[in-house]
Amino acid sequence: MTNVPQQGISTRRERVAWYLYDFGNSAYASVVLLAVYAAYFQKQVVGGAEGSRLWGLTISVAMIIVAIAAPIMGAIADYSGAKKRFLFFFTVLSVLFTALLYFTTEGTIALAVGFFLLAEIGYRAAQIFYDALLPEIAAPEEMGRIAGTGWAIGSAGGIVILLMILPPILLTKSNLLVVRGSLVVTAIFFALAAIPVFLWLTERAQPQKLPPGENYLSIAFKQLRETIKAARGFNEFLKFMLAYLIYNEGVIIALDFAAILGAVLFGLDQTGLIIFFIIVQAMNVLGALIFGNLQDRYGGKRSLTLSIALMVLCVISLYFAQNQTQFFIIGAVVGVAMAGIQSVSRAMVATFSPPGKSGEFFGFFALTGRTSSFIGPAVFGWLAAEATLWYQSHGQDITLAEQSGHRLAIFSIAFFLIVGWVLMNLVNEKKAREMATPIADPHTD
Repeated sequence: MTNVPQQGISTRRERVAWYLYDFGNSAYASVVLLAVYAAYFQKQVVGGAEGSRLWGLTISVAMIIVAIAAPIMGAIADYSGAKKRFLFFFTVLSVLFTALLYFTTEGTIALAVGFFLLAEIGYRAAQIFYDALLPEIAAPEEMGRIAGTGWAIGSAGGIVILLMILPPILLTKSNLLVVRGSLVVTAIFFALAAIPVFLWLTERAQPQKLPPGENYLSIAFKQLRETIKAARGFNEFLKFMLAYLIYNEGVIIALDFAAILGAVLFGLDQTGLIIFFIIVQAMNVLGALIFGNLQDRYGGKRSLTLSIALMVLCVISLYFAQNQTQFFIIGAVVGVAMAGIQSVSRAMVATFSPPGKSGEFFGFFALTGRTSSFIGPAVFGWLAAEATLWYQSHGQDITLAEQSGHRLAIFSIAFFLIVGWVLMNLVNEKKAREMATPIADPHTD
């Protein structure tokens, strides 16, 4: 087991560095997954409901690749004290292929899929090791606040990048060359914001010497087997992972298809989408701060219940929404709710993780999230495309059929959120925290 302090002790500069990384990688989420590339890929590169199907499928492939590798990489990082090295590799991968998305144009489907796939794998895998650093810089009683602050600063980064790319896109009336150039700007922004975490933050886990005849891969599988055995004693953590597996479906679908829904259902152009996501990200900051403090005061379960319920109401409202104004209002509330769900979930994993096992437990967290993410986008994309074909076969024109198909698919978001919430209520949060706390040896002074 990796030697790591029982309680995180960090400097102000180290926490700032950790926050800044979130500031940078949120730019990727805001531009690539939300405001720009999703709608560009669906409308310009592929076109029509089949663009939604392929978008969901590509995300699913990236997620399942990360899901398979996450527990093994987490174990290696814990044993070798190499979270930062893994973080660096996957950050570079994401930054590089985000910039290369500039070269995707109409009809370059294979190129667009391949570059996005690698950028997404880098982004998602890096998140594992970024999250796993949280227990090293924060004491258990302050993890909710620090995770919430990190999420808020990250959301601010999403706003800043959108404000940077909005003027040229607005002035050029969404010129496609300018739209593609915004992806290069995003890559540079991400890279610059990530630098401090590699220069300022000290990884406290100490690498262990490899036993004779062993290598990191064999050690990883042994550590993974031990973690699986040990996890049987962490029943509340496993129940929480099952709940997260389900409700995270709804979150990921909403994130990955928000721009497509805005364009298809409400006719938002590129400028409108950017303004929409600036509002969402601004409310995301507020939501992260609110729910970070709510978790520290009232616990994770209550905070998650409130945030999930709020998001379900928004999803139902979205089905009935008929104009852009309603879409903007719903998006603002979703920003608050989604920040609560994601920041509280991340902090709960940190508090449920035993000392020295954060990388592996966050690996399982990533495995659960990426596995659910493999299912969700594929289901939504398939449902939207198949429903579109059904509506066309029953007499609707192609535009109306595409809108009807996507509107029907919205219900999949609410379904996953509600089922996940039901399962989450079976988790005993107090017991989970106690299981993660080492019992002091009565024979020691």
